[in-house]
Amino acid sequence: LSSSGSTKGQVDSLLSIISSQRERFRAKNQELEGENRMLQHTVHALQSELDTLRADNIKLYEKIKFLQSYPGRGSSRDDTEQRYSSQYEERLDPFSSFSRKERQRKYLSLSPWDKATLSMGRLILSNKTARTVAFFYTLLLHCLVFLVLYKTAWSESVGRDCSAFCAKK
Repeated sequence: LSSSGSTKGQVDSLLSIISSQRERFRAKNQELEGENRMLQHTVHALQSELDTLRADNIKLYEKIKFLQSYPGRGSSRDDTEQRYSSQYEERLDPFSSFSRKERQRKYLSLSPWDKATLSMGRLILSNKTARTVAFFYTLLLHCLVFLVLYKTAWSESVGRDCSAFCAKK
């Protein structure tokens, strides 16, 4: 009987130790969960503040761009302006940034010959002088080809007429 009483006492002491340990862990867990919620709230607050500041910076860049559009204003661009310029452009029209990225992807997939043709076409079409020169160059080449074909056809015709005339005699 005494051994059963001592084991019961040991079980009770172990049970009380485990219960107190569980209560300490539960309190520590609740404290850490509260701290975690507080840190998440802080992160959300900082993220919203960051978004607000980014939006303010983009608005300031828009104002700088507007002020620089006046004549007599220099356009000194520093790193800050360059950083917000792309965000400003994306905010204006997200479809244009998608279109630009898609165009870049398609350009990179072209063969070198196609790239050269596209670059030449863009060069010619972007400048009035280049368009004029290309027009007259094309016109000159067409006239030259037609003249050569006409001369060849005429000389062949003359040759045929001569041989027909000689054959009659």
